[in-house]
Amino acid sequence: MTAPTDLHTLTGAYTLDALEEDERVAFEQHLAKCEDCAQEVRELTATAGRLALAATMPPPPRLKDQVMEQIAGVRQERPHSAVTGLSRTARRGHAMRWALAACVAAAAALGGTTLWQHQQADNARQQAQTAQEQADQITAVLAAPDAKVTSTVVKGGARGSVVVSHDSDKAVFIASGMAKPPEGKVYQLWFVDGDQMRPAGLMNPSRTNQSVLMTGAVNKASGVGVTLEPDGGSKQPTNQPVALLMLPG
Repeated sequence: MTAPTDLHTLTGAYTLDALEEDERVAFEQHLAKCEDCAQEVRELTATAGRLALAATMPPPPRLKDQVMEQIAGVRQERPHSAVTGLSRTARRGHAMRWALAACVAAAAALGGTTLWQHQQADNARQQAQTAQEQADQITAVLAAPDAKVTSTVVKGGARGSVVVSHDSDKAVFIASGMAKPPEGKVYQLWFVDGDQMRPAGLMNPSRTNQSVLMTGAVNKASGVGVTLEPDGGSKQPTNQPVALLMLPG
């Protein structure tokens, strides 16, 4: 168990769901009282959401070569002789810069595909624009000043988290390690309104890790559910939920 004085250092591990259960409980108790850590978790969650979205499109064959070419032209920072002496704010800045640099390098490499896939350029641009709009909407929720998160274990051992912003009336579901649904099935998200459930979007059946902007307004929903439904989704749940989460107030 991590000592209480070290709880400030667990923001990254908490964001990536890498804490043991007792550490997670202790950190969430600390998080409720520490605004610095709460802000850092929001920023890291937003970055993780962007990185997860990058996996939506399969990388082209030359992606690695293009990224390496981009790296070769980037000026490197001088090595720090006393990294351990950096403040927590400085460490967070370095982490965020590296994460954003990775996003920029990947985006630059993906952008280059239009040069050697001219016939599919228009379609690629439309897909990229749609993906960017989705990323922006998800990031806006994850980075909202009032954003709150709750997590649970999904049937099969996966992890599901919901980030909700009541000010923007939106929520994002983040899945980690989800088992792929059977052929002809898809995971469907629901808002729980009392004893009723209303559709809130479908998850990508080919991905085990993803961030999904839930469809519709949060309104007065008390929770979020995930069920296994036929392709295309259902108007009402046809199976028992594989996960249920209470929305944070």
